[in-house]
Amino acid sequence: MPVKIEDRPIDAVRDEVIDQLIMNYSHGKLSFEAFERRLDTAMNSQDNTEIAALADDLDLEVDKDYVSNKQRDFVPQFAPHEGDDTDYMVNIFGGSDRSGRWSVAKEIRTVSVFGGSNIDFSDAVFSQQRTTLKVFCLFGGENIYVPENVNVVSKAFCIFGGVSNKAPSLAHINSPTIVIEGLVVFGGVDIKLKRTIKEKFVAFADSMKNMFN
Repeated sequence: MPVKIEDRPIDAVRDEVIDQLIMNYSHGKLSFEAFERRLDTAMNSQDNTEIAALADDLDLEVDKDYVSNKQRDFVPQFAPHEGDDTDYMVNIFGGSDRSGRWSVAKEIRTVSVFGGSNIDFSDAVFSQQRTTLKVFCLFGGENIYVPENVNVVSKAFCIFGGVSNKAPSLAHINSPTIVIEGLVVFGGVDIKLKRTIKEKFVAFADSMKNMFN
């Protein structure tokens, strides 16, 4: 006998319904307006019955191709290797950017004095389960962009400065973790998502729709 819907874990129900919404939208069973409206409800509701009802009239079930594509788009890029490698970024009266597809070292050390850097982990390939980002900002700052599927921990010490973490983690316990340490003096560190989880779902749904049409 199946478990009653109200007794099931809400995250499991939410994930299953969102998968069905994307599957049916990508195959032309739902308009974009209906998909977006139901997606908003699925993400925000705390009622299992209300969430499950969003997929009651949808006949397409998730298949192996869908699972494979979701795995590719939502699981962090991870290529483990041994080694205590360290990466450096030094910005003095200047700035630097790290983005695109790049290999993340076990430890990254940044020094920003009257300067700063933009570090974008969105398409990065993680080599370790835990990456430590050690920052030193003196009249400078760091903009750190993280994907939705990693954990973020901030431990930086601030003097007349601050750390703004606008990227609450939604990741699984086994996802890569970025630990931010260091000293911020008359400067700042801004940590934020490159895009919201809803934007991620919509982008994935649109890519699936393009694939099937």
